[in-house]
Amino acid sequence: MMTAHAKDASDSVVQVTRALISVSDKAGIVDLARTLADLGVQIISTGGTAKAIADAGIAVTGIEEVTGFPEMMDGRVKTLHPKIHGGLLARRDDKSHLDSMETHDILPIDLVCVNLYPFEATIARDGVTDEEAIEQIDIGGPSMVRSAAKNHQSVAIVTDPSQYPALLEELRNNNGSTTMELRRKLAADAFTATAHYDSAISAWMTKDQTELPEKLSIGMTKIDTLRYGENPHQSAALYQTGQALPGTLINAKQHHGKPLSFNNLNDASAALELVRALKGASPTKHGACVLKHTNPCGAACADTNHDAVDAAIAGDPMAAFGGILATNTTVDLQTAERITAEGTFFEVVIAPSYDADALELLKSRWVNLRILEVGDSVPNITREMKWIPGGMLVQDRDLVIPDPESWVHAAGPAPSDEVLGAAAVLEPICTALSSNAVLIGGMDNGRVRLFGAGAGQMDRVASCMGAVRKAGEHSKGAIAVSDAFFPFNDGPQILIDAGVKVIVHPGGSKRDTDTFELCDASGVTCLTTGVRHFRH
Repeated sequence: MMTAHAKDASDSVVQVTRALISVSDKAGIVDLARTLADLGVQIISTGGTAKAIADAGIAVTGIEEVTGFPEMMDGRVKTLHPKIHGGLLARRDDKSHLDSMETHDILPIDLVCVNLYPFEATIARDGVTDEEAIEQIDIGGPSMVRSAAKNHQSVAIVTDPSQYPALLEELRNNNGSTTMELRRKLAADAFTATAHYDSAISAWMTKDQTELPEKLSIGMTKIDTLRYGENPHQSAALYQTGQALPGTLINAKQHHGKPLSFNNLNDASAALELVRALKGASPTKHGACVLKHTNPCGAACADTNHDAVDAAIAGDPMAAFGGILATNTTVDLQTAERITAEGTFFEVVIAPSYDADALELLKSRWVNLRILEVGDSVPNITREMKWIPGGMLVQDRDLVIPDPESWVHAAGPAPSDEVLGAAAVLEPICTALSSNAVLIGGMDNGRVRLFGAGAGQMDRVASCMGAVRKAGEHSKGAIAVSDAFFPFNDGPQILIDAGVKVIVHPGGSKRDTDTFELCDASGVTCLTTGVRHFRH
């Protein structure tokens, strides 16, 4: 029988004599086991892992030979046993622990290689049942990981195949031993892995709850290190929550161009959200937008994708230069020709799909253009988070679809169906603008498009002035939309003086009557939606 020997706690090097291997992801496991066996390490294993190792001609001890119990209950119970956890948790520098091991015939385990059941991959599948998901909640795996990580003074814990090369290099360089430096790092990674795993389970278990939870755990995985953040002196990375959902920007297929930057990702996400909102507001039309610094400088809906893109670019051609262009339908050759026309330049183009000839044209126009394909799936993400120093704000996403039938005709001439349809397209564009936000838009050669916007201003009067300045002559006969009520009628007066004929806003100001009376006196239609759309 192998015996446990007391060791000095200051001794950072631990000889690996017994290793327990139990993995869901079998990648690289045979090579790892073969190296361990060559180093004289006894390998203990379970189920499918033991079979894979044995099939490769490597000696392996079944877990039942150690515990004296067979794997049972469909594999739910196999490693939850004192012979396993005693071998992991025993302090090698504590005589009482060593005496207990001797009394109960428990042998030390110096290395554990475990990766957990694929819970996240399971719940990401279409049509997965609750029963299937629950069976992928690992119990024994996290228990072994935590036991080994807690006792990293003596035990090395490996939780991911990406860690195998560093482990093997260390074992070769140290005559089959591990150092405290590596064990400490592996333990930290292990606790991060179990925290992430439990966060995914918690999120799945609470996904149908309408109330925000008292405690919120978020598991995130770094999928890319970015060149820098918003500015070159800021380091940055891209993290993903859970599995990459189809239809998200993170899961997009990049056909061409340089890697996406922090600002590219931030702007592209806002652009994708807007064109999807346009699809909700006008399901039978094509929608497109151009964004700069997360704000739309152009957006439109039209009968063809070409016309929608053309109208979006026309919203503010100067601001569109170097912007992010997104569309909610397939980019065909005619649309690609408009995107690549003389005098245009875009950092990123986003679409559900591309015709082959359109894709080749886009590639040939700009060597660094990022071309993203996001597909037709729209992920069901209902909440959003914003970090602040020391904490995080969590809220339901603003996914309200414009409903002109619920709007109140508060003043002026009754609106036509055409006006209501156009206003329904313009409202989500206003929602995408930074508050305070006021836009001017309307019909233009059969297309509904943004003419000009005032966004991110400290007062609504400045937003009105900015929208009028950007819209210019297009203000005459146009529709103005505000993301919140007008506290006074000075903003509406600016819009009316510019020629606006319809004003749409949430209403709710103590002085709404002043705005209604002004609109009545000026022959301007005023509609209240009852829904505020601040965006900060």
